[in-house]
Amino acid sequence: MYTLIEMLGYQFFQRALIAGALIALCTALLGTTLVLKNYSMIGDGLSHVGFGALAIASAFGIAPLPFALAGTVGAAFILLRVGENGVLRGDTAIAVLSASALAIGTAAASLSGENSDLNAYLFGSALALTSGDVWISIALGIVVTGLFMVFCNRIFAVTFDETFAQATGMNPKVYNSVTAILTAVTVTLGTRLVGALLISSLLIFPSLSAGRIFKSWRGVTISSAVLSVLCYVLGLCASALLATPVGASIVIVNLIVFAALSIVKRI
Repeated sequence: MYTLIEMLGYQFFQRALIAGALIALCTALLGTTLVLKNYSMIGDGLSHVGFGALAIASAFGIAPLPFALAGTVGAAFILLRVGENGVLRGDTAIAVLSASALAIGTAAASLSGENSDLNAYLFGSALALTSGDVWISIALGIVVTGLFMVFCNRIFAVTFDETFAQATGMNPKVYNSVTAILTAVTVTLGTRLVGALLISSLLIFPSLSAGRIFKSWRGVTISSAVLSVLCYVLGLCASALLATPVGASIVIVNLIVFAALSIVKRI
């Protein structure tokens, strides 16, 4: 407890706690929709695009965050467009984009001699977050939470039956596009937090864990948000106490919670 209290006195730990908790909240809310639509692996694809963009920006001296945000948002629209046109199946398009972005990013970093940054991009560097990252996370948290509070029923309809939603006067493409943009921004920030190889777990685990104990849309959405933030805080504290990588610690905590709730459900 003394160690944790001491860590709370450092600004880098405060930034990691605030920004990370908000990103965890956003990944849980967006992840619930993506998992129910069988599109959860979009997080993995976008995280690799974010990694590639961050590596390229670092190699050529470009501002990394704006460049990565532009790249992931563009990739999200490409995935939506490809899926709608039937050019490639959703999972196939994600696999192609993911592998290509990862290869290009690695090659760019290698050619420029910036290999030292690859570890941070792949596995995250939560304690290196800046004040700007915190403010972006706050804005993102407000937008995502507000969207789900105001348009909860419409998001529910689009998630489970786009045809019905369109028949009632909604435009599913608008909601899908907004979800894709917010997911892209969240994944980009999350990549800096837990790394490109682990961020997709924050989109998947909370909703799966919540689904072990709740069956309603509202119950799963709210409980997944609570579980995600709780697991993030526990993972960050475990990382500080055990000197383990932040991203790996958070994912392991999520895994333990999922396994425990699965056992409880079976009992």
